Amino acid sequence: MTIKELQTIIKDIENSPLMSLELEMVDFKLKLSKNKVEYIEKTETINKPSNIETTTNKKETASEINTKETIKSPLVGTFYRSSTNNGTPYVEVGQKVKKGDVICIIEAMKIMNEITCPYDGVVKEFLVSNTDAVGFDQALMVIANES
Repeated sequence: MTIKELQTIIKDIENSPLMSLELEMVDFKLKLSKNKVEYIEKTETINKPSNIETTTNKKETASEINTKETIKSPLVGTFYRSSTNNGTPYVEVGQKVKKGDVICIIEAMKIMNEITCPYDGVVKEFLVSNTDAVGFDQALMVIANES
C-alpha cells in the first residue's frame, strides 16, 4: 500500500460518518478512529508566603495564576509552530487565544494535523521547540485561563 493510498483512505474516513476503520492485509494492518479526546493537564497554583524568595524570573499577577493548563499532544509526530518553514507562528508567548484557535500543527504520516485550543486563555510557555518529535500525551505548551 502506498502513501497516496493511505492518505486517500484517511481523507475518505474523515469525510464519512464512520467513526473507526480497521484494515488488515497480509503484511499490513491499519486502525483509524475519529474519537477525539482533549488532552489537558491541570496544575494547581499554590499561594506562597511573601517572605519566601523564588528562583524564577517569571512574575505573575493573582489574576494570571487562576489556572494553568498544559496542552498535550493527541498523537505522535513532529511539532510545528507555523504552517510553513519560515512562516509566522500560530501563537507566541503572551498572546491571547480563544477556544478553537489553531495553536500548532503535528505532522503524522505526512498529514498536517491542526491542534486547536480547548479554551480561552493566554500562552504562557512552550515546552517543545519547533520541529521537535513529540510523543502521544507529551506536554506541548502551557496556557493560563484568565478570569
